[in-house]
Amino acid sequence: MKQKKWMTGLGVIVLATSLAACGDTADDPSMEMSEEQSMDHSAMDHSGSGEVPEGLMEASDPTYPVGSTAMMTADHMPGMEGVEATIVGAYDTTVYAVSYTPTTGGNPVENHKWVIHEELENPGDAPLAEDEKVVLTADHMDGMNGAEATIDTAIDATVYMVDYTTEDGEEVTNHKWVTESELEAMK
Repeated sequence: MKQKKWMTGLGVIVLATSLAACGDTADDPSMEMSEEQSMDHSAMDHSGSGEVPEGLMEASDPTYPVGSTAMMTADHMPGMEGVEATIVGAYDTTVYAVSYTPTTGGNPVENHKWVIHEELENPGDAPLAEDEKVVLTADHMDGMNGAEATIDTAIDATVYMVDYTTEDGEEVTNHKWVTESELEAMK
């Protein structure tokens, strides 16, 4: 485990050094990126079909009902933090951050947010323990479906499917998933 953390830290340092070499962004806050934003999300399917996994239960009394709007504070994808989202689905489940190596090859994906319990192959009872191995059935990113993953965190929460427009104008529909803690009431 220490070696994994050491390698992750080294990777972050190398990435930060590489980005710094591309130009001075210290005076331009719009160019700053969080560690999670620096991960390659180019293979992520920002929009979805709107289909939900079998067995997923709609939330009976969500904080943000279907059709309402909320401000997103999530930053696990570029362009989503600080934009208005329209709620298209609200569900009660266990949500996981997971790490996995895509079935299509490429670099491992660390701490991917979010995969829900119903997007795991034969998961058993929720919640699963940290460091437990699972097989993903989600297809949010290329190479995710069928990949073996490790549970990084597990949270029982209401999760939302949302529509939004990114800061650069990309329209995203049926995005899966945003947790309730990543939304704020509109002011």
